[in-house]
Amino acid sequence: MLLEILSSEAVMPALKANGKKQALQEISAHAARLTGLDAHDIFETLLQRERLGSTGIGEGIAIPHGKLADIDKLFGLVARLEKPIDFEAIDGMPVDFLFLLLAPEAAGADHLKALARIARVLRHPGVLERLRAATDGDAIYAVLMENAASQAA
Repeated sequence: MLLEILSSEAVMPALKANGKKQALQEISAHAARLTGLDAHDIFETLLQRERLGSTGIGEGIAIPHGKLADIDKLFGLVARLEKPIDFEAIDGMPVDFLFLLLAPEAAGADHLKALARIARVLRHPGVLERLRAATDGDAIYAVLMENAASQAA
């Protein structure tokens, strides 16, 4: 699943953001460039979801996500923040990795399965350490693809 929704162009290895809102704006803009969707629509969708409760799942990870009418398949993007930010995560820890997931409005269970798959890949022993040690976007992408492939097997 991760193999199908994430491309190497959708890796932001050094995102500069001073807070949650700015981080969401930056990943929305990058996602818009890759998908052709409107950056403001993406941002508003993510902001609405965050108002329901933080997507910060702990251990420095957040998975902002939302459904959009104008997207026809699941889309993923990963961003490593240059410096961790407060994301109101469930463990109270600052976030340094964002995994954006956008889904079609009709995605239903596929959206939830993709969220679960991302969380499972990240909880695999050693993955977070290897992601944080990665020196560039290609290295981050390689760590994620390697772990996604091993879990799909």
